[in-house]
Amino acid sequence: MTKRVYNFYAGPATLQYKALERAQKELLNFNNTGMSVMEISHRSKEYDAVHKEASNLVRTLMRIPDEYKILWLQGGASTQFYMVPLNLQQKGKPMEYVNTGAWSKKAIKEAKFYGDVNVVASSEDENFSYIPKNVNFSDKAAFAHITGNNTIYGTEWQEYPKTSDNVPLACDMSSNIMDRVIDPKQFAVIYAGAQKNIGPAGVTLVIVREDLLDRVSENTPTMQKWKTHAEKDSLFNTAPCWAIYMCKLCLEEVKNLGGIKEIEKTNRKKAQMLYDVIDKSNGFYKGHAKKDSRSLMNVTFNLETPELEEKCVKEALEHNLVGLKGHRSVGGMRASIYNAMTLEGVKALVDFLKEFQENNS
Repeated sequence: MTKRVYNFYAGPATLQYKALERAQKELLNFNNTGMSVMEISHRSKEYDAVHKEASNLVRTLMRIPDEYKILWLQGGASTQFYMVPLNLQQKGKPMEYVNTGAWSKKAIKEAKFYGDVNVVASSEDENFSYIPKNVNFSDKAAFAHITGNNTIYGTEWQEYPKTSDNVPLACDMSSNIMDRVIDPKQFAVIYAGAQKNIGPAGVTLVIVREDLLDRVSENTPTMQKWKTHAEKDSLFNTAPCWAIYMCKLCLEEVKNLGGIKEIEKTNRKKAQMLYDVIDKSNGFYKGHAKKDSRSLMNVTFNLETPELEEKCVKEALEHNLVGLKGHRSVGGMRASIYNAMTLEGVKALVDFLKEFQENNS
């Protein structure tokens, strides 16, 4: 087999190696069915066990209370940009958002189709290099919305804002779900595209408090109601069985590694290793995010010139370090170090960056 590289792409992203090995082993004959998971019926008892276990792992690992429904939906987090306001809107009440980057802006755009949107805080004035502080949501809002981690800009909420009891808080956690221990009861809705921290592309995890399911108008198209999927355990129609199966395998590895508490310790260590290289480089590497807003998942930085950045990316490839080119809106470089990225991979990147600085200072 060709040697595996260290994959720092922002998503789809690296997956737990043991999960991939198991999927490979079970690919042609899952659980002695003589079929692949991609071939068996989503109504079969064999797949039903996979489906339930995936949801149970989410509930156990994140300590999700019983009053929340766990949904596996299609369409990516981008579909939830409109499903959130569609399902949570209330007549005469504004929807309140915090704008911390490109994905927040997309969510705000979709919400405006359903009513008045108040942007209560934004970091656009400094190219989304920080998370706004002391954010206050109105107690007259239908709901509040934040983006937990900003993949492009490398910022992350260190402490989540609070809302009054009657204002549900929704959070897009696509790129930081399970990166650290949180209190899920702070949120009414959590949603996340799987392809960064949970599994492969093709499924979106939605966690929604059950009492909110009846908010949606009866005139809403059937498939756009969370209630439709909650009542059928995400099996109203054919589920993305393979993607959910892969999520189950990856979540089992998270559990085997000691759960989210241990994952958080490793994530903090990985991030600190990389930020130390930036901070101790005497300006050779310049971090984009302000220190008090830095992400555990996406480390963004620039070099002195685009030419030097291009050289760095090219030479990194020669060291089996891939996916380090930054997003076009920020430029520079970006190392995405999601849960499945190993300490070994981050150390290899750290060693390369130190060597590159020595050779190009």
